[in-house]
Amino acid sequence: MSGHSKFANIKHKKEKNDAAKGKIFTKLGKELAVAVKEGGSADPANNSRLRDVIAKAKANNMPNDTIERNIKRADSDANAANYEYITYEGYGPNGTAIIVETLTDNKNRTASNVKNAFTKGGGNVGTPGCVSFMFDKKGQIIIDKEEYEGDADELMMQALDAGAEDFAEEEDSFEILTSPDDFSSVRMALEEAGLPMASAEVTMIPQTYVALTDEKDIASIQKTLDMLDDDDDVQNVYHNWEE
Repeated sequence: MSGHSKFANIKHKKEKNDAAKGKIFTKLGKELAVAVKEGGSADPANNSRLRDVIAKAKANNMPNDTIERNIKRADSDANAANYEYITYEGYGPNGTAIIVETLTDNKNRTASNVKNAFTKGGGNVGTPGCVSFMFDKKGQIIIDKEEYEGDADELMMQALDAGAEDFAEEEDSFEILTSPDDFSSVRMALEEAGLPMASAEVTMIPQTYVALTDEKDIASIQKTLDMLDDDDDVQNVYHNWEE
């Protein structure tokens, strides 16, 4: 979720090596398990949250059989670990804002790891709400121009008719924004229309971005982001660094 290069980051993530993909699939597996448990059903037709996580998993190239295996395991294992969502907020170099969403079965371990990632990058964890006001929570759907054969105006009308709030055309992609509450219905409508989605998720979008020019600051924030990315408890990281 970096600067204005959201689509570039999506492509980079999809091109990662097998080890990195395995880590992404592990995190998605946890989200699927929680969605089954909290949504009360392993049937996506009866569990809108599970439908959204499945869409996110597919956008990350998670194979269908892997998705189904994770859902079945979560549905059949009554003794599965109890995960809870915990969000951390803090600052990186030059006042950059960072939000970290975690899904953990050990709060002490996660808190220690997140704090360590901020500290190693010269930043610090703040109090809840210290930076989240700088972001807007939105449903975001990204469509790769190379995958879409239609007209931009046609796509915009489809999105708005489905309930989207906003539509933007970038150099290599289209961005569709929704309210968090409308995300699931908009995504389903566009999916049923056969539109290819490079990404589909509820995310935190910065209201403004911070440019870093000092090489030390850039190396520091990259260290924090890399450490968070490597942490199995960390599900999502949002920041306002304009790369």
